[in-house]
Amino acid sequence: MTFKITKDDLDRFRTDYEGRRDSQVIENAVTKNGVRNASFNWHSIADNDPHFSIDLKTGNVADQKQSGRCWLFAALNTMRHDMQSKFNLPDDFELSQSYQFFWDKFEKANYFYENVIKTAKKPTDSRKVAWLMEAPQNDGGQWDMLCALIEKYGVVPKSAMPESFNATNSRGIDEVLNNKLRHDAVILRKMVNEDHASEKRLDAKRGELLNEVYRMLAYAFGEPVTTFDFEYRTKKDHEYHRDSNLTPQKFFKKYVGWNLDDYVSIIQAPTADKKYHKTYTIDMLGNVVGGRQIKHLNLPMDEFKQLAIEQLKNGESVWFGSDVVKYSETKLGIMALNTYDYSALFDVDLDMTKAEALDYGQSMMDHAMVITGVDLVDGKPTKWKVENSWGDKVGHKGYFVMSDAWMDKYVYQLVVNKKYLTDKQKKAQEQEPIVLKPWDPMGTLA
Repeated sequence: MTFKITKDDLDRFRTDYEGRRDSQVIENAVTKNGVRNASFNWHSIADNDPHFSIDLKTGNVADQKQSGRCWLFAALNTMRHDMQSKFNLPDDFELSQSYQFFWDKFEKANYFYENVIKTAKKPTDSRKVAWLMEAPQNDGGQWDMLCALIEKYGVVPKSAMPESFNATNSRGIDEVLNNKLRHDAVILRKMVNEDHASEKRLDAKRGELLNEVYRMLAYAFGEPVTTFDFEYRTKKDHEYHRDSNLTPQKFFKKYVGWNLDDYVSIIQAPTADKKYHKTYTIDMLGNVVGGRQIKHLNLPMDEFKQLAIEQLKNGESVWFGSDVVKYSETKLGIMALNTYDYSALFDVDLDMTKAEALDYGQSMMDHAMVITGVDLVDGKPTKWKVENSWGDKVGHKGYFVMSDAWMDKYVYQLVVNKKYLTDKQKKAQEQEPIVLKPWDPMGTLA
């Protein structure tokens, strides 16, 4: 059955519109100021006052600039918070995001080749192949992907590998690198399907292609350091320290010192296909071939938030992933459901449950940040303090206020130390993960 819009329909729509007393006023406001400005609720400023009962001391806010490296910034920020506390490092100390960015793109290229060969016998219009070719690599990532990089390549301070133009403005290198990877996919698929190449020949070709990728990335970001000296002055007494001839692995072990196996990903996905207290992974998602597997434990929201609170109470910040653009006012640093009242402005019902928003593509994780505080009233959270990676010119010197209701609706992932899990949660986390489709919303990259 089809429905065609007729002249009678249009006349009815016009009559309804013109019969509303406030239509012209709202039209003038929206056409002049835009949807967001016209629907902004100024009460949200008072409702999201930036004071918190638990407020961790952290350094200056970093700036990812024109790149999609939020997941790297957020993860490295949680580590630098700990380092600043342990070693009395200055507020402007940072770990090198560019170093991890280089190795992530290099490993993603090999991961892409691996999946191209695995799916080479599928037609190019199959959903898996189409999904692969849509974005052979991009800037985004997951906590487990960073762990895989650190386990293989370590970390370095920003002083050892500073930012480059392409690290802070990644669109150009992304465009060229994806061009190359799709070009290489043609070669590899032909070798499998037309030449029936042996595994040895395929490996040799992959080595040639990766050599070219390495060269491209070294030109774009600078070649990664293998040894370096670490110099700093302490924050309080300005005492000078120098540690010479460090490797990235030695630096991580000595100055970060985390057992990455202690930190696990927790998700909040209330969709019918994902039971609580079960673990999940995503097919064809990762960066390091043979490296750490992406693994999520799905928990109800009350358990999800309690883990974040326990970690904050113990002085540890919390990496998290969310749909940051929803009802978010960047300049003021507010993430709250009452920031914009689109429904009242247009007199339409826009409400969807969290599960419906995930199932129907209305929401998904697109940005990672760090929770550094929470306001508890009678033991219950009302709002959360968030360290972003968009510099100190937005929000409260780079920090945002996230309402508890916004967290319920738009936060999908946390990373916590396993020691805060209950016995039941620990047992659930140890399960073999259920494999989700590559395009599952829990497979989106921050």
